[in-house]
Amino acid sequence: MAMTGCATTPAMDVSDAATPQAAGLVDIRTLVPDIDLDLRYAGSDNFVGAHIDGYEAPRCYLLAPAAKALAQAERTLREEGMRLRLFDCYRPARAVRHFVAWANDLDDQATKARHYPNLDKRDLLGGYISPTSGHSRGATVDLTLLQCDGGGACRPFDMGTDFDFFDPLANTDSPKASASQHANRDRLRQAMQRAGFRNYPMEWWHFTLDPEPAPKTFLDVPVK
Repeated sequence: MAMTGCATTPAMDVSDAATPQAAGLVDIRTLVPDIDLDLRYAGSDNFVGAHIDGYEAPRCYLLAPAAKALAQAERTLREEGMRLRLFDCYRPARAVRHFVAWANDLDDQATKARHYPNLDKRDLLGGYISPTSGHSRGATVDLTLLQCDGGGACRPFDMGTDFDFFDPLANTDSPKASASQHANRDRLRQAMQRAGFRNYPMEWWHFTLDPEPAPKTFLDVPVK
């Protein structure tokens, strides 16, 4: 979700790094070449309904400690017949500005039915969309869990909502989710906790490495 922050956000300190390498970012596919990617902001299948500024390629970058921890989570899950599907990883600060500009455009309601059916768009700023994002610090990832059969085919577990659904139902422990959906969310949360990530309780898909490697440094390197 656009906010993808935490309860509190450190003071904004944007690094002057101009490349992923200079920023210490690692492409997750250098560690897990076949990890499942469904990077929504690199295309138009997202709550804005358009390609997002800063996403020039469908790649998942994270700071090295977060990338290594995520790779470990994936390896452990594969041993249990499951995999991860990644929706978003490092997010350039310019992408967050794009989200805020969209939220302020009240004439654009094209994605309401899918992403915020029960909310007025004016209520998205602050509660769901923030001017800063933990993703821009390089240690946060949005993802879901896949169940795989013996033949290698995988399908997503039912989590009760899609990614980036602006609604209390997306809260990890929402009482509106079914028992099976809670079990699936717990399965994902436990798998990520084993690898050192903490869940953001407002979004079942959102996880941050704990402790963060660079909790006060935001990045604006394009994803390419």
